[in-house]
Amino acid sequence: MPARFKYAAAVIVCIGLGLGSRQFADILPPLVAEHAGDMLWASMVYFGFRFVGIHRGLAWSAWLSIVFSFAIEFSQLITADWIIRIRNTVLGALILGKGFLYVDLVRYVCGIGLALIIDLVGLKKISRPA
Repeated sequence: MPARFKYAAAVIVCIGLGLGSRQFADILPPLVAEHAGDMLWASMVYFGFRFVGIHRGLAWSAWLSIVFSFAIEFSQLITADWIIRIRNTVLGALILGKGFLYVDLVRYVCGIGLALIIDLVGLKKISRPA
């Protein structure tokens, strides 16, 4: 399986699982419902950077994902009207979030770490010839 395809598929899976974690939060265990969405968002960012930087190292993708995710979270401290209008749309809220929370920074690091582990262990096996 081509490497770019597996990362594109991982992005799509993260989006689906992340949206599902929000949609079905009432039937998920509280810990999962509370933390999974942000972790999956950060995992999606990691796999997106892997897709774009396929020939770069895993550390490059992980660090860039952390910087990007933290920048998005800290941007939530900006209260200009134009960005609030963007955040009040469905897509804007999904990408930029609604409000700054320190715990989101931990969730992002955990999500990126999980994605890195999946990349190291699981996705490499998919692309190896049998």
